[in-house]
Amino acid sequence: MTSSATHGGGRTRTAAMQLSSILIQRAVIVPLQSSKRDDAIQELASALAAAGACTDAEAADAVKFALKRERRGSTGFGHGIAVPHARLPWDKSPIAAFGLTVAGIDFKSLDREPVRGVFFMVTPEPKPDLHVEAMELIFSAFGHAQFRRFLLSATSPTAVTDLVAEYEAGAIAMS
Repeated sequence: MTSSATHGGGRTRTAAMQLSSILIQRAVIVPLQSSKRDDAIQELASALAAAGACTDAEAADAVKFALKRERRGSTGFGHGIAVPHARLPWDKSPIAAFGLTVAGIDFKSLDREPVRGVFFMVTPEPKPDLHVEAMELIFSAFGHAQFRRFLLSATSPTAVTDLVAEYEAGAIAMS
């Protein structure tokens, strides 16, 4: 599928959706300061607003919807990764923030392991196909053990975005 994406940097690009097309570079936090699920979601939403990817009001709405979603069932899918998400009634491209913590956060994950990587995504409610495409992309990437292992070991926001670029270029073995 082809989509048009506007990034925090203001550039617009038309291409197949990739992690780098939704991950807002200035909303990558290493390390996360939060030690609790709800606080981590708030921290990442605030990073999206601070990066100019959404307004403070949109970030607050995203937190509200993401926490409502978490109450229905955990978005911690295992292997130290959680993907909390919200769909907002807007006409923007999907956006995401990513945070890492060494200590781990209890997301009530399927494997009951603490979450170390949190990928917080916001998608347009009127375009459910973009939400599905973004979720498939994220789960595919984090389904690769080597990529996941490298990402969870990153020590800076630059290391995270470099690893995403290497993954997309095929430079990381898919195992």
